[in-house]
Amino acid sequence: MMKMLPFLQSGPIGIRKESKDCIEENRQLGNPSTSVAGQVPVCPEPSGEDWPKDQVKTSEKQEAACRHSRKSSITSNGSCTSAGESPEKGKKGLIGILKSALKKKKDSKPLSVKQIMDLIEENKFSDAAQHLIALEKSLSIKSEEELKTSQQDIESIYEILKRKVFDILKDSVLLAAAKPDLLQQAVDALKEQEKEDQNYLSENPPDQNMQSRPRKWKELWMATVKESVETRMKDTHRTPTTESLSTAGQNLLHMGRTMKEDLTVVVQRIKQLYPPHFNVCSTYAELYHNYFAFQLKKTAESQLEDKDIYLLLSWVHNIYPNDIRKDRILAEELEKVKLGSLLPSSLIKELEKKYLDSEEATVKNCLSRCLETEIQRWKKDQEPEKLDGHFHSELAILAIQNIYGGQKRADALSAALGEEISPCLSRELSAFLKSYKDAFEDFKEKNKKQRFYKPILIANINNCQNFRDYTEGNIAEKDDDKASILSTLSDIENSGFDVLLQQLFAQLKPIYKKFTENKWDSSDEIMNEIIKTTGKHISDFQTLNDSFYKTIIEKIHVHLVKEYIVRLLKRRVSLKSPVQQQNLAQNISKNAAALEAFCTNQGSQAMWLNSALPKLAEIIRLQDSGAIKIEVATLATVYPDIRKRHLEAFLYIKANLARSELKSILSYLADSVASTPSGAPLFSNINVS
Repeated sequence: MMKMLPFLQSGPIGIRKESKDCIEENRQLGNPSTSVAGQVPVCPEPSGEDWPKDQVKTSEKQEAACRHSRKSSITSNGSCTSAGESPEKGKKGLIGILKSALKKKKDSKPLSVKQIMDLIEENKFSDAAQHLIALEKSLSIKSEEELKTSQQDIESIYEILKRKVFDILKDSVLLAAAKPDLLQQAVDALKEQEKEDQNYLSENPPDQNMQSRPRKWKELWMATVKESVETRMKDTHRTPTTESLSTAGQNLLHMGRTMKEDLTVVVQRIKQLYPPHFNVCSTYAELYHNYFAFQLKKTAESQLEDKDIYLLLSWVHNIYPNDIRKDRILAEELEKVKLGSLLPSSLIKELEKKYLDSEEATVKNCLSRCLETEIQRWKKDQEPEKLDGHFHSELAILAIQNIYGGQKRADALSAALGEEISPCLSRELSAFLKSYKDAFEDFKEKNKKQRFYKPILIANINNCQNFRDYTEGNIAEKDDDKASILSTLSDIENSGFDVLLQQLFAQLKPIYKKFTENKWDSSDEIMNEIIKTTGKHISDFQTLNDSFYKTIIEKIHVHLVKEYIVRLLKRRVSLKSPVQQQNLAQNISKNAAALEAFCTNQGSQAMWLNSALPKLAEIIRLQDSGAIKIEVATLATVYPDIRKRHLEAFLYIKANLARSELKSILSYLADSVASTPSGAPLFSNINVS
């Protein structure tokens, strides 16, 4: 027993206080039922003298007591007594302390090579790594020859462990959900080696590093992650083929999909397996981004089809920043990394220019094909389809779809590209409408004998409404082509109206002549004939769109009023008698009322025309030159395009006016008429011989 005392003094437990101190502290607790394990030292410190035999016996008895009481605890300084025990019992725990110390000594012995290999085979990589480190440290007490042999064994095991661990880490994305415990074992082994490297480096200057330390498993881990990323990004067979995509497009789809799905696994399942300083999310994100960017740059610098240029820009401007970097699961982590764009700005600009040129050419070709299809349809002399009772053509719809589609495709890439392409598309629309106008004029002149000539004209007039609506709603006022587009549409509309109204106006001309030929006798009958003839033609215009129907009715209304005024300015009737003048004025008023009622019933909204004939009738009726001047002034206010020549021809009817009065009235008109007409034209379209 005495031979064991030096071990007690130098062992891991250590005996620091005498039993008297232990007894005193136990008494001071005042509660014998409360355990003070870990607080009160009870073992006596040896004095260096032989112990009496009875003391040894007492200790043996105490050991038995300690074994009997499972409630006693081993304190931090080696005590095996419980609170309230006597000093005698404290002395009896010495043998238990000795046995415990011996057991710890035995347990601290490193595992053998075979035992560590067994741990590796059982996939207990974390335990294997810890024991390997312990075995590695134990070599410090061996001879040089033994050290050489043992180090070789350790390095062999390390290679086996490293291969197994990194094979698993390489497949982290796959194993994170399928075998999370196995992946955790591999990560823990990596952490143990990284920790030991840090400990070693903190204790040894860099120039004293032994060959095996630091092992740099973290660096190897980063290389393994890079290899894993590249392998998965290259394996395009994992992504189902999309028939509409080219090879380049399929590769982009695969890389983007793989990056998003894999990073989701990293954020949700892998990140928490590692300590923060590994920066797992950042590491994976940067590697995926760098590989994606490198491959994208290679693709961008190659010969690409137009659709692939657009697809590539879609990834750069839209899909990558919005669907991947702003994904609800990934956004927070990726925001920390600051990945940047997939392509250099100079290369993006180059691709954008190619895209804009391609898009403009595509739209131009599509518009040209649309027009050619429409022209071929005209030649077939078939009645156009009707939509809601109106003749309809697909030309405007197809053309606008092409223009609108080009604009939306650019907008989808970026707002800047949308703004850049807008004037290009407006320019193409303007050029297309001019070609359309030329083709329409050619059809008008060469196909008058076709059976469905007028329905085809009406269908093309109706087209203009769709073009007009699109232009006014989608093309900015500052766009130089907007005014040109609207002007071309007006030309097409008016050209069509002229043809549609040509026959009606030709039939009305001889009827209007009857007014002057009969000197306004039977004017009611003449007006009724005019209204009847006009009504027959108006029914043909019901297939115009509502807005164009109103327009053509207004044109008819203007024509009917204007032709009536033309008859009054022909200088064919000159009346000296006030009674004759009053009768004529009365006839004009009645004709004006009939005309207004008819046009209003047909839907005319040209209310500004309704006062023209009544005011002229009033001028004829009045006999006082002063009153005539007032009425002329009123007429000129409503119709500022009336000129002196018009009034002079009209006043020819009033043969009883003195020359001085006529001159005074005419000069009054000249002074009261604005130089530039502000209203709709009426008199300006009347020529006076």
